[in-house]
Amino acid sequence: MKIKVCGMCHAGNILDVARLKPDMMGFIFYPFSPRYAGSISPEVVEMLPDEIERTGVFVNEDRKEILRIVSLYNLHTLQLHGDESPEECFRLRNSGCRVIKAIRVGGSEDIGNAVLYENACDGLLFDASGTKRGGTGVPFDWALLNHYTGKLPFLLSGGISAKDIEKIGYFSRTGFVGIDLNSRFEIVPGVKDIRMLGTFIKKIRMMNDK
Repeated sequence: MKIKVCGMCHAGNILDVARLKPDMMGFIFYPFSPRYAGSISPEVVEMLPDEIERTGVFVNEDRKEILRIVSLYNLHTLQLHGDESPEECFRLRNSGCRVIKAIRVGGSEDIGNAVLYENACDGLLFDASGTKRGGTGVPFDWALLNHYTGKLPFLLSGGISAKDIEKIGYFSRTGFVGIDLNSRFEIVPGVKDIRMLGTFIKKIRMMNDK
């Protein structure tokens, strides 16, 4: 199971989280987010091990600006969290980026719309619907994913906390490949609790090894 830690924006905390060896690390390039990563030095991101997939989170951003940031921070993957169309996702993918489209889930109709991105993206991230962009920090009903009929691999997001470990262990759907962790593992916005996060990651990996 892939573990993505998102919302990183402080140099020391970034390097501390990197020592926990998550599979993916997310940086939010949305100026209105309390976890905005635009002031991070590219040199800090360059210090990350190659095996950590550097993921930039964008919300309705101009394509040229996205590609500028991809180049500046040497990002591997784009996570598009706005109203990006399948066509726009396809264009970005054709530019050489791996693309994950976030799907905001409020009901089964949102799950149905996910199949529109089938040939435009490399994967999906299912998050709760809400007024916030770049991640909601609240859970949604995972049973709604019974309505997903697509073939893209997907991550689960939306207020996942240390209390959800058994729920994650029991969750089984075709295409489910990992989880996205953010606000429920923080001391303050953008600063992860290393002890809590490390304990959770260790338990998840032990569970996967069984």
